[in-house]
Amino acid sequence: MQFFWYIVAGGLATAVHYAVLIALVESSSVTAAPAAAIGALSGAAVAYLLNRRKTFADSNAGHAHALPRFMAIALLGAILNGALVWLGVQQFGWHYLFAQMLATVMVLGLTFRLNRLWTFAQ
Repeated sequence: MQFFWYIVAGGLATAVHYAVLIALVESSSVTAAPAAAIGALSGAAVAYLLNRRKTFADSNAGHAHALPRFMAIALLGAILNGALVWLGVQQFGWHYLFAQMLATVMVLGLTFRLNRLWTFAQ
């Protein structure tokens, strides 16, 4: 059930992520890779709140412990996400949204494990 709630929280966070990504790329001069990283960090704020309340609700890790760890993993995920989008767009010539979808799937499994084992560890 924990992974289910992680996916739900991630889905909502991803909606925020994609909204920021698309808004930045389509309405400004921000290129896809930095826009993807900014979007990922925006989604991370939503993800922390939802994961704290639902996914890892049984964790007794306080905010002072969990929030910096969560943000460190979110930053790692954002950097990896941006790098994967850059790779897909610049090296393979993919559309930025296709590259972003693949990056999302790849980063999801890694961040869930890290958050379960380190951020919200009992």
